[in-house]
Amino acid sequence: MSGPEPLRVAVLGFGEAGAEFARDLAALGADVRGFDPKVPAPQGVRECSSDADAVREVDLVFSLTTAHEAESALRQALTGLAPGAVWAEANTGTPAAKVRLAELAAEAGVDLVDVAIMAPVPGRGIRTPMQVSGSAAMVFADIMDALGVPVELVPGPVGVASARKLLRSVVYKGLAAAVVEGLAGAEAAGCADWFRDHIAAEFRSFDQDTLDRLITGTYAHAARRAEEMAAAAGQLSELGVTPRIAAATRDALQDIAFADEGATRDSERQ
Repeated sequence: MSGPEPLRVAVLGFGEAGAEFARDLAALGADVRGFDPKVPAPQGVRECSSDADAVREVDLVFSLTTAHEAESALRQALTGLAPGAVWAEANTGTPAAKVRLAELAAEAGVDLVDVAIMAPVPGRGIRTPMQVSGSAAMVFADIMDALGVPVELVPGPVGVASARKLLRSVVYKGLAAAVVEGLAGAEAAGCADWFRDHIAAEFRSFDQDTLDRLITGTYAHAARRAEEMAAAAGQLSELGVTPRIAAATRDALQDIAFADEGATRDSERQ
């Protein structure tokens, strides 16, 4: 007596995330096929000739192309999708973009879920933390749970999970850019080793109190900190480093200080 049919999964895009997801899903027993016009399918994954070919008769689609290719991939795949399939839109896009894709999928009777990949994929693969929102989020979570892969359900429609990821990205990608800029300055100043050790130590001590101090301190001392960042931007320029992050931080702090001064004047008039 034969067992149940394996889950049929299509992975669109074999970049860093797509290749690892496809390999891991195949290793977990899923019948995985996929398409990427530039990258061959990983071992154990059936290579298809197009997006539409890849999604034909599948239960689940992982769209891992790029954000600007996401709509094109969905449109090309619609001719091959069967009603009832779940489209996991896992590209990093705006909530509004995810909503547009969900509406397009719904016209073909396909449920689209908003999947936000919340950590770097290398080394984690399909077990990378994911948040998911949308009306079919529970269906997606059940599919993944059957494979032994937990995902975090986020209450709300398509777009909610992506909104959380992008807000997180403001901090993590902004922080990464600031570290890179600071390190370039430290290398030019001849203190790169000290800079690395110092920043690593600061990160190790980060906790909820640190976060609260960052927020309250920024509003309380915006004017003084804007002057400090103007000096920092000037130093980077003297070292031959373009101060993109330092200058943007200076401008943001100046705006906060200006808004606070305006609020104080309004209060004094009342």
